[in-house]
Amino acid sequence: MTKQNMVTEADLQRIKREVKEVIIDALNIKKVSPDEIDDSAPLFAPGNAFGLDSVDAIDIIMRIQSHFNVRIGDQDLARDVLESVDTLAAFIVKEKSS
Repeated sequence: MTKQNMVTEADLQRIKREVKEVIIDALNIKKVSPDEIDDSAPLFAPGNAFGLDSVDAIDIIMRIQSHFNVRIGDQDLARDVLESVDTLAAFIVKEKSS
């Protein structure tokens, strides 16, 4: 990664907040704010803050791809990337840096 492609902690925090906002908007979730979401919490585990299920994954993938101009190419990759806000942000940073 070149110096100009280096991601600062502030950049990473901004991306994580945007990921949360995109998910909240995509799924029209009114009861949860971005600040209430734990970055490392599993998105699809029982009792997660978003209340997500597997049907929501498609909406999230489409919105993330569109918002960040990245491509989540296959189901196995999607499963790994959608683990948490942290994994989504790391994927976005990696894609933008390559």
